[in-house]
Amino acid sequence: MNAPSSKSSDVKFRVASYNIRKSVGLDRVRDPMRILGIIKELNADIVVLQEVDERLGKRPTTLARERIEEHTGLIATDVAANDVSLGWHGNAVLVKKDMEVTAIRRIPLPGLEPRGAVNVDINHADAKISVFGVHLGLLRSYRRRQLAEIHMQIPKQKMAHSLIIGDFNEWSPTKGLDALQDDFEIVSPGKTFHTAQPVAALDRLALGKSLKLHAAGIVKTGESKIASDHLPIWAEISATATK
Repeated sequence: MNAPSSKSSDVKFRVASYNIRKSVGLDRVRDPMRILGIIKELNADIVVLQEVDERLGKRPTTLARERIEEHTGLIATDVAANDVSLGWHGNAVLVKKDMEVTAIRRIPLPGLEPRGAVNVDINHADAKISVFGVHLGLLRSYRRRQLAEIHMQIPKQKMAHSLIIGDFNEWSPTKGLDALQDDFEIVSPGKTFHTAQPVAALDRLALGKSLKLHAAGIVKTGESKIASDHLPIWAEISATATK
């Protein structure tokens, strides 16, 4: 008697990324509650943040963990390396409460500036997704090396369901992304920088081959127009669940 074949179905995720510039807006006011309001309006299952912590000292967070859960319904994953930061090298990952986080990694990245990526593996409704939150360097030569390092750090069995998302800091629509082009679909939802007059699509996502893109865009409404120097991006994607 043959074993029953496994059934697969698509599980949809709404993902988002936002460089919050340490919660300081174009009005030069640090307003964490304004940022939390925008995160709530994103209505995402997974939110990746950049520049969430202060730059100096122990790098304390600008978004309190308890306020995040209280105002957005999301929880911060434990990517920080100390008890005062929310992120690592400023990168943080928020997820809905019903999602199972199965693994967390910090990935040091090469370059003159201190940079690092965070990796959070998530299992939800029998679908697996491996999320890499990034804020790449200012120089293309280092961005190339950083993407190559991230790609090298992804195990072969996770490559197809990996999502790399964040501030890629790449001004060109075609250059600097060579390390990902064979295994990922690179998506630029729109021009996100500078908020006052967006001219560059710095914030992007890269989808492994088993992930499907349904829609993507940017948010340029209400307080997102002044809350940071970047606009947030969002995407509707799906992953295959196997039972």
